[in-house]
Amino acid sequence: MGVEHDRVLTIGELSEYLKISKSTLYKLAQEGNLPGQKVGKHWRFHREVIDRWLASRSEEIKNDGQEESKQETQE
Repeated sequence: MGVEHDRVLTIGELSEYLKISKSTLYKLAQEGNLPGQKVGKHWRFHREVIDRWLASRSEEIKNDGQEESKQETQE
């Protein structure tokens, strides 16, 4: 099965899916900034959870930009 059909992804599959290096993903996961579970020595990530996390991050960035624009116009 390809990455598009897997519900649970390894760090390598997630790296390909998000186009982010494995080392960055390891760091984010270990810091608790990326939703995933460690199974023994290996990280596993639910694709649906990652998709929601990514969408929420995009929304946060969008909202931050809108807040900055409001503050600039008020000054």
